[in-house]
Amino acid sequence: MASSTQGLSVSQILKSKSEFEDEPKKKSREDWRKAKELEEARKAGTAPAAVDEEGKDINPHIPQYIATAPWYYGTSGPTLKHQRPQDDKQEDFSKLDEWYKRGVDTSKVVTKFRKGACENCGAMTHKRKDCMERPRKVGAKFSGAKIAADEFIQKKLNLSYDGKRDRWSGYDPSEHKAVIEEFQKVEEAKRQLKADKLNANNESDEELDEDKYVDEVDMPGTKVDSKQRITVRNLRIREDTAKYLRNLDPNSAYYDPKTRSMRENPNPNKDDNYAGENFVKFTGDTTKHASAQLFAWEAYERGVDVHLLAEPTKLELLQKEYEKKKEQFKSKVQGSILEKYGGEEHLEAPPKSLLLAQTEDYVEYSRSGKIIKGQEKEVIKSKYEEDVYINNHTSVWGSFWRGGQWGYKCCHSFVKNSYCLGEAGRNQEANKPPEVVPEPEEEKESSESSSSESSSDTEAKHKSEKNKKKKNKRKKNKEKKKLKQKEEKDKLKEALKAEEEHQKRAESLLSPQRRRLKLTI
Repeated sequence: MASSTQGLSVSQILKSKSEFEDEPKKKSREDWRKAKELEEARKAGTAPAAVDEEGKDINPHIPQYIATAPWYYGTSGPTLKHQRPQDDKQEDFSKLDEWYKRGVDTSKVVTKFRKGACENCGAMTHKRKDCMERPRKVGAKFSGAKIAADEFIQKKLNLSYDGKRDRWSGYDPSEHKAVIEEFQKVEEAKRQLKADKLNANNESDEELDEDKYVDEVDMPGTKVDSKQRITVRNLRIREDTAKYLRNLDPNSAYYDPKTRSMRENPNPNKDDNYAGENFVKFTGDTTKHASAQLFAWEAYERGVDVHLLAEPTKLELLQKEYEKKKEQFKSKVQGSILEKYGGEEHLEAPPKSLLLAQTEDYVEYSRSGKIIKGQEKEVIKSKYEEDVYINNHTSVWGSFWRGGQWGYKCCHSFVKNSYCLGEAGRNQEANKPPEVVPEPEEEKESSESSSSESSSDTEAKHKSEKNKKKKNKRKKNKEKKKLKQKEEKDKLKEALKAEEEHQKRAESLLSPQRRRLKLTI
């Protein structure tokens, strides 16, 4: 059923059946039922849709009063052509490329006055009363010279509703090329001015601006450039541990509750596993990235069009070339100064750290105390074992001195490798410094004087006088030595005190708190 009547409409099915059947009433009911089933099958998608005369499918959900063509239309099959715009009734409107032409037509040149033309200028498109040219003393009709070109004959445009309201109608896109070229010339001139300024600064400045402290750099989020404004937030990570639980003392390291970050180690003497957020920020390739970003900003300010994220390879090559030229420039300047003023032999002298046990080498530290630039000062170590405590001692041998004797500071014991008794050992009289034993020469002299007294009194007196003179001399020498030792000790104490003050001042200057204060200022 569906295959035999798939291309026919309901009216055609009824018409064909009524022509060949003898009993129209009975057959009409059957045909209506079949037609209804076919319509339902087409709507359900089990039967193919009806096709019009142009080969297009007819939507089965279209109402019948729309799909059925009127009897006077004269169609032989299902169609929707009567619902579409009819070609013979469509109005022909002007196209988009059709518009009024302005100016004159210079495609042809006229050298002779034409009949019916303007008597003033000689153009055929207007009369003398409509001529816009300056009135001539002798018109073109009589002179026949300088005949003006004809204007374009304007044709009548039939514009549609949208065509009348098109604000870009008649616009020539080629005219915008002049605007683009003007902007390109302005940008090229700006780049050339920035490049000339950069070259002038490089020639005049002997000290380049590359070696800067991080504190003096415009950080992201600040006013860098209106075209390069960057805002960076320290976004918190939900998996981070609560750092304020490491130390509940409010006077410990600063904790920022908004970002859940702690700048320093709250327990620097106990916990070495956590170094603070500032330490994490300046580890790994962060310093390289920061230096590359700084180089990109400075290069853009001086006219070099480069970006860290858009062209990383180009930026890296430019930075390497810049560092190479910078070293060459430094060596060239140094060589020129040495050649002009001399003094190259002073550069070959041993370092001051070997001559004066001091150094002025430049060392740059980060906020966490890590060395960024320069070499850390080496701690001088002796050939003996250091900080080794034996026999319950808490200090080393030689840490205590009294009465010309060395000992242990913890127990004031003057016996080396003895067992430490602590405070109890300090109170014992056995640990007091022994009395000074007389020198062997004095013992010999006393024995000689005692043996000689028995022989003769004169010799004894003579020897006793000599001994007294020697003793007085020794006493004077000892007193001089003691004075010298005392003066040397006082000088040593003053030097040590000055050195300690110098070290404290250096530590205070290089402390992270002082650097943080400098940043806040």
